[in-house]
Amino acid sequence: MPHPDHADCRGVASVLSRVGDKWSVFVIMMLSDGPKRFNELKRMINGISQRMLTLTLRGLERDGLVTRTIFPTIPPRVDYELTDLGRGLQQPVKALGEWAIAHQQQIAAARTKFDERNDP
Repeated sequence: MPHPDHADCRGVASVLSRVGDKWSVFVIMMLSDGPKRFNELKRMINGISQRMLTLTLRGLERDGLVTRTIFPTIPPRVDYELTDLGRGLQQPVKALGEWAIAHQQQIAAARTKFDERNDP
């Protein structure tokens, strides 16, 4: 892979800030098995506010990772689904999530040790 120049780094940083955001990671993981409605996602993602879910979905849609489909029912039904581009992120996101789950206790222990050493 060629070495990126500074302009590339800025572009990559912009993409990584979206896909590396914790809420984006959760949304991508939840959509990996098919389309979901807004309230389904909100129930599945513990701790996310309605506003943060709205902003996250909007950002993922803007980046071409998620599509939003409105069905003309009463009341209207809105589904969110990964695009092909978004599905390409499933594997790395899943691997990151699994790594975090597998290592959370080790990291918590390291943080405690660090804090004990560095607290006045």
